[in-house]
Amino acid sequence: MNLDEAKEENLHYIFEKLQEHLQVVNTAILDPASYDLQHYDDIKEIYDYVEGNHSSLSVKEMDALISELGRIKVESKK
Repeated sequence: MNLDEAKEENLHYIFEKLQEHLQVVNTAILDPASYDLQHYDDIKEIYDYVEGNHSSLSVKEMDALISELGRIKVESKK
């Protein structure tokens, strides 16, 4: 799978992995249907960071990343 391509399939995969690594209980927060592909690069950047650091992420970092994804989600709805 080439995650460098902004495709719906890749977005779904990324959010599935983010839900696992960020230990999100309410999966509606990270519903890929709520995000626009125009923000794919920003989302992929967060994914890459989480993939590289998921074993050492603090609760504060997880919260900050989820907040940033929430900001992107709001921009996607505009």
